[in-house]
Amino acid sequence: MSIVAWFVFGFAVMQLLVALANLLFRQPLPQPDADFQPLVSILIPARNEEQNITRLLKDIQTQSYKNIEVLVYNDQSEDQTAAIVQKFVAEDKRIKLINAEGLPDGWLGKNHACHRLAEKAKGEYYLFLDADVRISGEIIHQTVSMVRKHRLGLLTIFPRQLMKTWGEWLVVPSMNFILLSLLPLILVRLSGFASLSAANGQFMLFDAQTYKQQQPHEKHRLIRVEDISIARSFKKADIRIACLTGTNEIRCRMYSGFDNAVQGLSRSVIMFFGNSTIITLLFWAVSTLGFLFVWFLLPLDIFVIYVLILLFTRVFISVASRQNIFKNLVLGFFQQWVLGYVIFIAIRSQMQSKFEWKGRQV
Repeated sequence: MSIVAWFVFGFAVMQLLVALANLLFRQPLPQPDADFQPLVSILIPARNEEQNITRLLKDIQTQSYKNIEVLVYNDQSEDQTAAIVQKFVAEDKRIKLINAEGLPDGWLGKNHACHRLAEKAKGEYYLFLDADVRISGEIIHQTVSMVRKHRLGLLTIFPRQLMKTWGEWLVVPSMNFILLSLLPLILVRLSGFASLSAANGQFMLFDAQTYKQQQPHEKHRLIRVEDISIARSFKKADIRIACLTGTNEIRCRMYSGFDNAVQGLSRSVIMFFGNSTIITLLFWAVSTLGFLFVWFLLPLDIFVIYVLILLFTRVFISVASRQNIFKNLVLGFFQQWVLGYVIFIAIRSQMQSKFEWKGRQV
């Protein structure tokens, strides 16, 4: 049994080193190239987004980069989303509204919305943004400059997460904990291995020619977590991608409240582990219950070191994600148990083939 304890200890050390790498090797966005002014198509799938769409469109309008077109796909919204967008259309000729005619068989809603947006886009770059994202600074110009600099087919960013309730703090940080303790993001760009891939559909910037050749949303039209699948397929096709996090210029309140956060994260949590339920459960068990093996089977000084490793891992991830260190340290133990609940919901939904999001089965 001591072998298990040493495995748990070694796994914690690995997580610490990965978290430290993500802190030390953060990839800053470059200064924008003033001579580089391509047309950027900003593509926004929107379903029941009346609470968010105004803020995002105003953020886009205040960007210093002006060579853009903005296409909003109203995906059969049941609220005032279309009416709000129409007011912007009347005032800004760069903004256009596309109303969905229905969801064809064999498609998931967001995947189809993104595909239809790309069909209408005219830019040299396609920037897909979720409606609940907020942007600032010169992020559009900086990111297209980065895509050009590194010859990327895809640049994706995990926004800084805004959390307003304790329920959200119990759920949302687990996404960053998984990502930044297991995957050195610098290797997403530098390594050719498809397993070293990550993406976030809230911000995905494609080279338009690459998108047209690959048709990623069509290829992955029935994949629930299409962003990760697209990233892996690009790397398999030897297309360079990059993934960033902790950037101040993009932020998002991804979920509102505990139940909404659990429902949302349960859609994707198993996909983080290659869609393997066994690996997902092993990760949770080792990272949540593993301390018991170290406590009972290894010397006390090793256990103290182990606890310090866990704490510093949380600190490094919090800093890299621009999250509150104190809250993540205080809530870390409870976040792990809530993650177990999220995984349980995910497995149950998987067995029942029943995932719902924004009033649709996905």
